[in-house]
Amino acid sequence: MMFPLEEMKTTCHCSGYREQQHQPHTILYNILSHADSKYNNNSLINNKHVNQYDYNIIMPHNCHCERRRAVCLKNPEGTCQVASDVLVKTIRFMKSLPSFRQLPVEDQLSLLRDCWVPLFSLGLAQERTVFEVMDVPQASMLRRILLNSQGPHSEEEQEEEDEGKRSLPTLAGVHKLRSCLNRLWTLNLSPKEYAYLKGAMLFNPDVPGLSTTVFIDSLQQEAQRALQEVVLTLHPGDSGRFSRILLSTSALQAVSQSLITELFFRPVIGQVNLFDLLSEMLFMRQEYS
Repeated sequence: MMFPLEEMKTTCHCSGYREQQHQPHTILYNILSHADSKYNNNSLINNKHVNQYDYNIIMPHNCHCERRRAVCLKNPEGTCQVASDVLVKTIRFMKSLPSFRQLPVEDQLSLLRDCWVPLFSLGLAQERTVFEVMDVPQASMLRRILLNSQGPHSEEEQEEEDEGKRSLPTLAGVHKLRSCLNRLWTLNLSPKEYAYLKGAMLFNPDVPGLSTTVFIDSLQQEAQRALQEVVLTLHPGDSGRFSRILLSTSALQAVSQSLITELFFRPVIGQVNLFDLLSEMLFMRQEYS
């Protein structure tokens, strides 16, 4: 069982959940709900790639409180180490591309800032990384309350505290990330497919402030063509696979940087700015090359 008991709680007393319970269902609604439930259950049972971990991704309950539930890693030591290894491989991949190193430094940093989360998420998928979360311990919540009750010394400190509260990982955010990983796992991508897919995501001409947009756009098209050729070679009878791959990875853009940072790296780096660390890793010659 990949989900700890803390993640499988379904009892809730929020107003949205009570409204769902008491809302009268029409006959049409009941028929459609029953058909949809039957379809999902049969699909899950017949899909050999779906386990209890995937079932909880695909069939979450509709409680509104889920979005507000702050969570943390159940095993931060082991999971953060795995995540750090994936992050190092992500930066190493970027540095291994001559076309990326030829870009102006400002464009490299812009692409890094915009694309490191989708690339890191692809790395999690490629490494088949599984992680468990639990509710933030009450002691930690109480500590935050006590610290906040002392009052900030300035407006800047108040803004920092408010930002810290907003950036806490939520169970809804974790479900979104896991849903993206699950879609990629069901595709069972090859190493070559992952490589060209990462290139297509890295060279994003829509990133604001780029000075070499035309060149970056050509690099993305080149990566997409290479990906399509690999897909056709490895899966000649599956004409829709290329489209499914692009559709599955587009959802990675919705995974927030704050979720990834706070969940996987804040326990390790503390209050250090993660992007500053990524920039140092990108331009170091030996340690991460």
